[in-house]
Amino acid sequence: MGDIHSISRRAFVFGSAALAGGIAFGSYSSAEPAVTSGNGNPLAAGLGPNSVSFNPWVEISPEKITLIAQHVDIGQGVGSVQPIMIAEEMDLDPGQFEIRFAGPSPAYFNSGFADDFVPFLAADQSPAAEAARAAELESLRKSGLQQTGGSSAVPDTYKKLRIAGAVARETLKVAAAKRSGVPVADIRTQSGHVILPDGTKIPYVELSAEAAKIPPVLDVKLRDPSKWRMLGKPMTRLDVRSKVMGELKFGIDLKMDGMMYASVKLNPNKGQPLKSYDASKARSMPGVKRILEVKNGVAVIATNSWYAMKAVEAIDCEWAPSTYPAEQADHWKILEASFKPEFLGKEWRKIGDVDAGLKSGRLIEAEYRAPYVAHQPLEPLNGIGIVSEAGMEIWVGHQSPQFVQSIAAAAIDLKPEQVTFHNQWTGGSFGHRLEYENVRVLAEIANQMRGTPIKLVFSREEDFLQDIPRQIAIARHKGSVDKGKIVAADLQLASTAPLKELLERSGIPSKEPDAQLASGLWNVYYDIPNFRATTYEAKGLSPCTTWRSVGASTAGFFTESFIDELIHAAGLDPLKARIEMCAVPTYRKLLETLAEISDWKGPLGNGKGRGVAFVEAFGTPTAEVVEVTMTDKGVRIDKVWVAVDVGKVVDPINFENQVQGGVVWGLGHAINCELTYAKGAVQQTNYNHHEAMRIYQCPVIEVRGLENDPKVRGVGEPPVPPAAPALANAIFAATGMRIREMPFNKFIDFV
Repeated sequence: MGDIHSISRRAFVFGSAALAGGIAFGSYSSAEPAVTSGNGNPLAAGLGPNSVSFNPWVEISPEKITLIAQHVDIGQGVGSVQPIMIAEEMDLDPGQFEIRFAGPSPAYFNSGFADDFVPFLAADQSPAAEAARAAELESLRKSGLQQTGGSSAVPDTYKKLRIAGAVARETLKVAAAKRSGVPVADIRTQSGHVILPDGTKIPYVELSAEAAKIPPVLDVKLRDPSKWRMLGKPMTRLDVRSKVMGELKFGIDLKMDGMMYASVKLNPNKGQPLKSYDASKARSMPGVKRILEVKNGVAVIATNSWYAMKAVEAIDCEWAPSTYPAEQADHWKILEASFKPEFLGKEWRKIGDVDAGLKSGRLIEAEYRAPYVAHQPLEPLNGIGIVSEAGMEIWVGHQSPQFVQSIAAAAIDLKPEQVTFHNQWTGGSFGHRLEYENVRVLAEIANQMRGTPIKLVFSREEDFLQDIPRQIAIARHKGSVDKGKIVAADLQLASTAPLKELLERSGIPSKEPDAQLASGLWNVYYDIPNFRATTYEAKGLSPCTTWRSVGASTAGFFTESFIDELIHAAGLDPLKARIEMCAVPTYRKLLETLAEISDWKGPLGNGKGRGVAFVEAFGTPTAEVVEVTMTDKGVRIDKVWVAVDVGKVVDPINFENQVQGGVVWGLGHAINCELTYAKGAVQQTNYNHHEAMRIYQCPVIEVRGLENDPKVRGVGEPPVPPAAPALANAIFAATGMRIREMPFNKFIDFV
């Protein structure tokens, strides 16, 4: 993995998020670096007879065409849009190719992380900023860091997958020219065929052997978007039918001959070992074959998953206590005491004389809080593993293929190259599958059952108990207003460090500040003459990790709620003031579009209120208006309007679905969700105690996608952060109540 350790440290030095976000940068001067990555072609070694691979994303045999999805599909549509990007240039139609997820290889490095590795705001596209991004792109190539995360999947692959398809297309045309004697210039392609001037159609698969004997054509030209057949147009996702019909096999659906089933009971005091256990009851339960001890708990091997889950529940365990406070109240006390110099993360941005500005005009102060929350994907953690004398083979859905190899290998004293990894379709992640709870324990179990395929499935309760949650955070903000203007804003946030901790568990420790804590805090684009953003990193709390939109999920709520308080104190209109203060023309256009689609006209009255919020996450600016009505039974969320600028909308239907899903995710967690600790363990262990938004609570959501940004941006996570502050601001507009802590249902009812 080359320079991955130094790259990650540089990311922190520059105030960025190495593993949690990213924006694609730049264009390639030729096709070669795009389709070879400079890191070889991992498909070449496994080719069958008369087969060809032009690059790491296209493989053709006499029987079929296989397109490689570089990223894992965690529900965001990678398994559809990435093959379609190849197929668009390759002249393939849906149904003419198979899809396979990429295995671990530096050829699949994520170029989409380049923007987040440099000390520049995403909207800064000055020559200096672009030069820094170009240098980081080369560093990423050398590191070979392969990962799905931070809404980087489309930005990372938007250009290189299209080039990969164009290279395949043009090389197949050369192969056809050599066979037929017809000049390449007179040959065209359509629907998986090379077409000669006389109308003769040669299927691509019939040219694989001949294409394998010629070098790939790298001098290719990408088609103008005006000539696209699929990209940019409404299309049905390739996985929709198979999911609706129950045909698609997720990781949890896989079966193998001779397979045994496992479930686990691990120490609920996260990270601590097992002291002792009594399995006498479990041994005689139906289907039980073996009971095994693992590093921090016990496992039951049985003839099916249900038997394994029921038996492991019956095991009495004595656990080592947690290293963090056993009770939730003490977590908050530690966080409250973390606004001190010894916990300083970094002063991320400073403009003007903040201290003097705070003394000018009217001073506004507010404290905000965000709790731990779970990832709670529908598919619980699972995996299949086989260990032999040669090594381990593992089938699991995961966002970091290379780290799966290293974590599994370390657990059973293998070398990473001895672990063969097969990525799977996954039923959600939201950051859960960036962690390794299931990978390590599966390796330990399979190593004790050598030669037998072991299918591990966590119970829902165990999935909640072992989930490493979103960071807990407190913000203490100060600001001043004078003569109808915001004069100063001093934003301070204390939190656990999610990305830093994830890196440490991935084997890349860093002492640098966690830049994700600054997301939504420092990247504020309002013209405030005196501005400061500072983070503090709390110690000794529950482990935490990346969660959909990571730092911006908390800081975005804090910042945009406080900006709204300052705007109100200045006597200004919430949306008009944001438009007037916005310092970036494309972002101003975004806010103007939001005002247009929501028909913003100021206060509504009669128990109704509208709130607005604008947050940039992973380089994607997103603005939302939420409208609510105060009823005699509580608040009803009526409608949400969303404007997002992603530079290029490559899949309009999936774009709309992603935005709507992000809004629902953000609203649901803001009003309903919280994890609390008692006796060292999480108290909420299923959906009934950690509810997402219910159908009856879901508003109408209207989406507008803009394409003003010169770069292609991601959309999986950016719609989440504005949802909570827009709702809180709407509640204030309707009721006069300021809610400064999530979940909101602690203070007000929702209907």
